[in-house]
Amino acid sequence: MRRRLQTASTKALNLIKEFIRLESFGGILLLIATILALIAANIAGVSEIYHGFWESSLGVIFGEFSAALTMHEWVNDVLMAIFFLSIGLEIKKEMIIGNLASAKKAAFPIIAAFGGMIIPICIYFSFNIGGEYVHGFGIPMATDIAFALGILMLLGKRVPLELKIFLVTLAVVDDLGAIVVIALFYSSGVILPYLFAAAGTMILLFILNRYGVKNIFVYVFAGIILWYFVRHSGIHATISGVLLAFMIPLRIDNMTSSPLIKMERALNPLSAYFIMPLFAFANAGVAIGGEFALNNITLGIMIGLVAGKPAGIFLFTFLSEKFGVAKKPDSLSWLHILGAGFLGGIGFTMSIFIATLTFGGTLLEEAKLSIMISSLIATVIGALFFKFILFKIKI
Repeated sequence: MRRRLQTASTKALNLIKEFIRLESFGGILLLIATILALIAANIAGVSEIYHGFWESSLGVIFGEFSAALTMHEWVNDVLMAIFFLSIGLEIKKEMIIGNLASAKKAAFPIIAAFGGMIIPICIYFSFNIGGEYVHGFGIPMATDIAFALGILMLLGKRVPLELKIFLVTLAVVDDLGAIVVIALFYSSGVILPYLFAAAGTMILLFILNRYGVKNIFVYVFAGIILWYFVRHSGIHATISGVLLAFMIPLRIDNMTSSPLIKMERALNPLSAYFIMPLFAFANAGVAIGGEFALNNITLGIMIGLVAGKPAGIFLFTFLSEKFGVAKKPDSLSWLHILGAGFLGGIGFTMSIFIATLTFGGTLLEEAKLSIMISSLIATVIGALFFKFILFKIKI
């Protein structure tokens, strides 16, 4: 039994290393897609084509029956559901064989993630409590793991592997928190018949799992049905990806043929190299020629990401160790944790996604600009911190 667990741990570590490589290069593609979106949205003539394309419809229309979605919906509801599926697979794997499987190992990054969510939310609340825009509190709580890991990879081999694993684990818990917030606070009125149908589909998936069905296409087909029911139930469609992920079997005694590992390996490159850059290209096209107003929304987002993230991550972990709740990995210093906190302020992808669920029109444009400016500032601070402060002193 011990030997099987050791083998599973080794394979899990190799999977984490593979995930880090994928996500770090994906961060570069995200940056390129963002720049292209900003260029397209700010060139006269091209801007109209760019926005017109994303508002155009694609699908099947037959008489009164319509199965057409706008291009934006195809990206934000369909492709992002696949992205959330890959996140859900990663979360489940981490909970069974990864850094979240052991309470001792999991406590420190979990507490870091909670701090990195709670403090930014409190900062946003402090600017907007009692106002009509308080529901945007979820925007500054997210961390974009692709961008953050991309910065760490650019800094070279001086960055310890343990720090990358800490940041990945933190981001996984952070993503789980964002998923819960989206499900609870960013869904419309619940339509019970569709909700019951979605629950029935989940029961079917559970039965398939319990009886050891390993055919991935069976789960994919059931997942498509689940997506349809969830989307029409009033809960955001992307949550269906996470629900499906938790029903995919993972067998630690035979990980190579495990459906979860096979699906994760197939989806990770698709998410990192196609879905996320396409999401950035579809949603980062903001006109920057007009005035950018510093108001309660933009200040709550920017201060929440740039200051709230590192403050929450560092403060919660520091106090947790002082009170004996969790222990910092011996190979990492407190400066490592603070540096990871600065990079945690890169909220980009998930922050923009939550912003699209929260605001519309001018407010959405302002929120997106706030997120991009904050993520840029967090990137610069994090990179400079590691390059000129952390690496210049002995740790």
